[in-house]
Amino acid sequence: MTETENPVQFEHYAHFLSGPIDTNSIDAAAKWLMSAKFNKIETPLTLHINSEGGDLGSAIGLVDLMHGFGVPAIRTLAYGNLMSASFVIFAAGQKGYRAVGKNTTAMIHQFSDTMDGKYHDMRAYAKECDRYNHKMAALLSECSNLSIKDVKSKFLRPTDTWLSAEDLIEYGIADIIF
Repeated sequence: MTETENPVQFEHYAHFLSGPIDTNSIDAAAKWLMSAKFNKIETPLTLHINSEGGDLGSAIGLVDLMHGFGVPAIRTLAYGNLMSASFVIFAAGQKGYRAVGKNTTAMIHQFSDTMDGKYHDMRAYAKECDRYNHKMAALLSECSNLSIKDVKSKFLRPTDTWLSAEDLIEYGIADIIF
């Protein structure tokens, strides 16, 4: 079948999220989701992920679109690197359809940020950081078989947490190893 015979192209069904998680990569993913909605794609979509992470706020924004934008199920497929903010995006894929490569490097940690400014502004931002930390823990709890308390103790420790594909299956973050 030629491209002219098949009006729905591969890029309608699949998107590749690689490199840093930032406004550019998330904007591209958001445009892909909007295109799927506009083109009335009813088949599950696949988000391929190979990223060392990046901006948690951008990642959570994409998760909101994945869950609430009215597009078909979004399968997530991780290979290479699945770290930090990309870990959160992967976990938010459709349960039962989150696949991870057997040699994928997976890492999750507390988010980090910097701040400066006036004392009151820094206190207000510290409260926002606490809220973000809880938001990330709650999201990972919803996407796994762990309680918020377990997410914090197993994933959001003071040091990076490195996980194997088998660990991701055990904790309910992934469903399939390929």
